[in-house]
Amino acid sequence: MSHDVKSAERPAPDPVLTAIADYASSFQGGGALAHETAIHCLMDTLACGFQALRYPACTKLLGPVVPGATLAGGARVPGTSYELDPVNAAFNIGAMVRWLDFNDTWLAAEWGHPSDNLGGILAVADYLSRGGGRQTVRDVLTAMIKAHEIQGVLALENSFNRVGLDHVLLVRVASTAVVTAMLGGTRAQIVDAVSNAWIDGGALRTYRHAPNTGSRKSWAAGDATSRAVRHALFALKGEMGYPSALTARTWGFQDVLFKGRPIVLPQALGSYVMENVLFKISYPAEFHAQTAVEAAMALHAEVRGKLERIERIVIETQEPGVRIIDKTGPLANPADRDHCIQYMVAIPLLFGRLTAADYEDEVARDPRVDALRARMQVRENPDFTRDYYDADKRYIGNAVQVFFTDGSSTRRVQVDYPIGHRKRRAEGRPLLVRKFETSVAVHFGARQTESITRMFADHEALAAMPVAEFMAHLVSPAA
Repeated sequence: MSHDVKSAERPAPDPVLTAIADYASSFQGGGALAHETAIHCLMDTLACGFQALRYPACTKLLGPVVPGATLAGGARVPGTSYELDPVNAAFNIGAMVRWLDFNDTWLAAEWGHPSDNLGGILAVADYLSRGGGRQTVRDVLTAMIKAHEIQGVLALENSFNRVGLDHVLLVRVASTAVVTAMLGGTRAQIVDAVSNAWIDGGALRTYRHAPNTGSRKSWAAGDATSRAVRHALFALKGEMGYPSALTARTWGFQDVLFKGRPIVLPQALGSYVMENVLFKISYPAEFHAQTAVEAAMALHAEVRGKLERIERIVIETQEPGVRIIDKTGPLANPADRDHCIQYMVAIPLLFGRLTAADYEDEVARDPRVDALRARMQVRENPDFTRDYYDADKRYIGNAVQVFFTDGSSTRRVQVDYPIGHRKRRAEGRPLLVRKFETSVAVHFGARQTESITRMFADHEALAAMPVAEFMAHLVSPAA
C-alpha cells in the first residue's frame, strides 16, 4: 500500500498471491485423513451431479454453448456423453454438482462450497489424461485438497458477503491456482493467473436474496470454475498478470470492492479445510437450516395429526440463518424455496421428508405449506451464534418447537451440529456412501452401477487409476 501511485514501476506481487502460488505449486496433499475425506468428497460431489441430471432446469444449460461445438477426445462430463473443451466442461461439471445445493460446504466469516472447484479440476485432469498425460485419481484428490484449502482459509476472516459479493469469487481464485499448477504452470504463471482471477472482481449476491432469488445461484460456481480454467490456459500462453491486483491504491480489489480492508490468509495453507469440511448428507438445503430440518423431522410424528391446531412454530437459529434464509411472502421458484428456513421446516413437519423434488411447484402449491410458514417465528439464539463463530466448534445450531391452540406444545428439539459435521463423521460416513450409491443407481443401468460402486470400494486402487479410465466409467450414452 506504500507504492507511489504515480510511478509506473511494477511492484513485487502481493504476498497473498505468492502464498497461494507457493502452496498450489508445492503442496503434496496432506495425510491419510485428508485423502480419505477427499475420496468421500469426490463421491458426494458426483452424487449431487447425478441427481441434478434429473432436472430439466439444469440439463438445458449443459453441453456445448453452441449446438454441435463438441471436442472429440476432450474433457468428459460425468453422467452424460458430452466431450467438450475444458473451459466449457468445467462449467458443465460445476453447474451440475452445485445445482441442488446438496454438495459440501464451509462456514466461516465467508461461506461457500469447496467442492464447486471439482468442475475445473476434473475437466482439466480428464483433458490432460486423454491427451497423453499421466494424471491419476490421486492427483485429482490432491488438487481437491488444495482447492478446498485455498477457498476455505481465505473464507476464515474475509467476509465478501458483507460487502455484497458472492462467495463464488473464491471458487474462481482457488480453481485458478490449482488448475494452473495442474497444467504445468510455473510459480510466476500461477501468480499471474490468480491476479487475473481477483481482477475479475465478484458477482453480486443479488441472485441469492429476496426478492431476486433465482437459478443463477445454481450455475454461478460452474461459471466461476470455468473462468478459472480460462485464466489458467491464458497464463500458460504467457498472458501477463497484475502484481498488486489486491493492494493497488484506488484500483485494486481491496480499495474498489472490499472497503479498503486487507485480504488476509490467517493461517498457513495445509489440509485443514478438507479435514473439517461439512457434508450435506441427508437434505438438499441451505446449510444454516440443516439442523432445523433435522429438528423438524424429529417432530413430524408429534404434529402430523394436529396440523389444524397449530398456533405458532418457533424456530431458533444463528445470526447468519436470520440474515440469509429468514424469508416471508411468496416464493417464486425452487431456488427461492431452498433458501427459506420456514419452507425447509414446513416440508418435514408436513411430510416427514425433504428432497430436491419438494422444492418444485407441485409440492409448493399445497396450501398447507404456506399456512404453516405464516405461523412461524424465526429468532436468533445468541448461543447458536456464538458457537457458530467459535473456531473450535463451528456449530450450526437450530431449535424448533410447535405450540398448539389448546396451550400445549411439542418438546423443543435442538440440534447443535448436523450429521455432515466432522464430530459426526462415523455416523455420517455410511449415509454418505448410501447417498452416492443411490444416486448412481438412479442414473445408470444395473451393470454400470455395479462397475462404479466396485471402483469406489477399493480406495487404494481408485487413487492409482488413470483419470481417463476413471472418467470412462462415469460417462453415459443418455446425455
